[in-house]
Amino acid sequence: MQTQGFKTVNGHEIVADIYPLSHARDGENLPAVLFIHGGGLIMGHRKMIAPSHIQAFHEGGFHVISIDYRLAPETKLPEIADDIQDAWHWLREKAESFGIARERIAIVGHSAGAFLTLMSGYRLDPRPAALVAMAGYGKLTHDEFKKPSPYYVQQHAAADANDARSSVGAGTISASGPNDSMQRYTGRGLFYLYCRQQGIWLREVTGHNLSDQEWFAQYEPIRNVSAAYPPTILLHGEADTDVPFDQSVLMQQELNRHGIAHAFISNPNWGHGFLYVPHDPSVNKAFTQIIAFLHQHV
Repeated sequence: MQTQGFKTVNGHEIVADIYPLSHARDGENLPAVLFIHGGGLIMGHRKMIAPSHIQAFHEGGFHVISIDYRLAPETKLPEIADDIQDAWHWLREKAESFGIARERIAIVGHSAGAFLTLMSGYRLDPRPAALVAMAGYGKLTHDEFKKPSPYYVQQHAAADANDARSSVGAGTISASGPNDSMQRYTGRGLFYLYCRQQGIWLREVTGHNLSDQEWFAQYEPIRNVSAAYPPTILLHGEADTDVPFDQSVLMQQELNRHGIAHAFISNPNWGHGFLYVPHDPSVNKAFTQIIAFLHQHV
């Protein structure tokens, strides 16, 4: 594994980890997947790709690249989208030096990373060869994101506003720290909980008035699918309490309406973090299906 910076903003370097295929021959350019982590756009980092996921992609014949990007609320969605675009152009420019076939790169993401993955299907030029969106969303202005979340209100103690606000700052960051947890709701995880309980997550990550539907339209994958959209595989659990299952149902309907090659893998027992449940046969099977889809389209 090697780490390289792909962008510097106000003196802050944003980096990527490259996990090359060990059996690649010199001068041989092979396909790759670019992984975008989740974390509600508020937390997370490039190390959130699990070793088992890297192994699965390697066994499938793909190099793996995992990237950081700037996090909200210090950085807003338009600039986060710029980071994904800049990472894409950097990777394509560097592709041959990494042994990657630049026209054979898929983008893979989980949760907020899946949202950014779906957004890359129409914002990147040239477009990725394929997309893999796990527990993602194509509609930012979904009611679940505009109002207090019943799950976070009913199942968790109310987050203190001062504590939540003090967990984020004003400076640019592109990776959350070891004390930030979305499972324990500490650090930046507490800020995420507070945002979802108050129904202000969308405002905090975009910095934009929710009534401006035209502005939001440019960042909503579900409103930007066309015949040129890449082949896409969606994965989502029906037991997801963070991102509604119907987000992927709606996205599938839009892909189908435009005749986009796609697949949809669902499971009634998967929660939001199904991707990270160790030794789950259903997840292992899903990765087999993902690799088969990528072999078909990348």
